[in-house]
Amino acid sequence: MIDTMNTAEKQTMEFVRYEVKERVGYITLSRPEKRNALNLKMVTELKRTFALAEEDDSCKVVVLRSEGPVFCAGVDLAYMQRLQENSYQENLLDSTHLMELFRMIYTLKKVVIAQVQGPAVAGGCGLAAVCDFSFAVPGAMFGYPEVKVGFIPAIVTVFLLRKLGEARGRQLLLTGDLIPAAEAERYGLINYMVPDKDLEERVYSFAQKLCTENSRQSMEATKEMIARVQGMGLEDGLQYAAEMNAVARSSEDCQRGIVSFLNKEPITW
Repeated sequence: MIDTMNTAEKQTMEFVRYEVKERVGYITLSRPEKRNALNLKMVTELKRTFALAEEDDSCKVVVLRSEGPVFCAGVDLAYMQRLQENSYQENLLDSTHLMELFRMIYTLKKVVIAQVQGPAVAGGCGLAAVCDFSFAVPGAMFGYPEVKVGFIPAIVTVFLLRKLGEARGRQLLLTGDLIPAAEAERYGLINYMVPDKDLEERVYSFAQKLCTENSRQSMEATKEMIARVQGMGLEDGLQYAAEMNAVARSSEDCQRGIVSFLNKEPITW
């Protein structure tokens, strides 16, 4: 592992760690005593770390993981209780701060893989859902229980409906029930359920597959299209796709890839 944070960054980081191993950047939630629950500082550190990973040339694929038995319990309820004393404007600023983290992960140029070793609940389930891929152990539970405590799953709703559609989204968001990993895989909430002992190696192998087999430029452009085209009408979407197609044809990676294919030469990205 290569630790890519400088001394100043390490000193200001309390709840998040970042390191790179063979082009895979690991962002680790490190607040296990609080079930990796999100508070203002943790969200700030995650935003700073994802920004760092996005600009880090030594990192091609990002893995989001956590310490302890729980992936993430969502927003820290003790922190939420203190926020109830805030004004609407103060709460809007805090909510926007969290929204920006989810948007950052969803639109990050680099592929993000969630490595879920335990329960991912509320905002924690949202974190896993906005990643491009999610691997989870059989014992992991997923869900959005906000309605059970008088709250609403506001920000995660935007991403969940994109991911699962309205029927599954309604079922999870309105019941607030938690579902096991096997059911989450059937829903499409996660991509792969793997045995506990294999989780780390399976995620690493998958990340390496993306690193070696896929063009960085192509994955970045494809992620951008996925995020943008869903909000467009048919004609606007097709026009945007045609423009992206034209740009991609003249890219360095496309030229290199086509030459290798025509010459029947293996290529490692």
